[in-house]
Amino acid sequence: MTMALMGVSIRRADMTDAARLAMLARQTFVDTFGPDNTAADMASYTARAFGEDIQRAELSDSRIIVFVAEQNGEAVGYAMLHEGPAPDCVNAHDAIEIARLYSVHRLLGSGIGAALMQRCLDEAESRGKDVVWLGVWEHNARAIAFYRRWGFADAGTQPFVLGRDRQTDRVMFRGVIG
Repeated sequence: MTMALMGVSIRRADMTDAARLAMLARQTFVDTFGPDNTAADMASYTARAFGEDIQRAELSDSRIIVFVAEQNGEAVGYAMLHEGPAPDCVNAHDAIEIARLYSVHRLLGSGIGAALMQRCLDEAESRGKDVVWLGVWEHNARAIAFYRRWGFADAGTQPFVLGRDRQTDRVMFRGVIG
């Protein structure tokens, strides 16, 4: 464990985390994408995606697994796995999606994302999955580079609608055992 990760723990989120996750999800999404999108599109999307009730519904969904990274009692990152069909461009027998993987802005590059990624891969392996896939905004060079370092390769694209703006996500995948 690196010095930057001392004191960081990762655990599976539960229903008591809904309010914290709503705030963390909104904060990390706006920090990541706010500078490159309109305020109206950001407000529209975050209202639909990150409310406390929405987080509670996601936490109660048996197809969704959420991990939260904490440091000194503060939530500093999270990841969400989602079981369900992969896009046609992902040729896999039994895949799982990394639907979200975020760390707070001030800790980018500290290893929290890597720890969350490893936890997602471990969970995918324990569930017998053969492939992990994700969608990443085509203009998010930092995230694309991160995923490439983890062995993800391009499979295709899919649309992502942010407010009223139709954007393009790159679909990337890798084997669970890498």
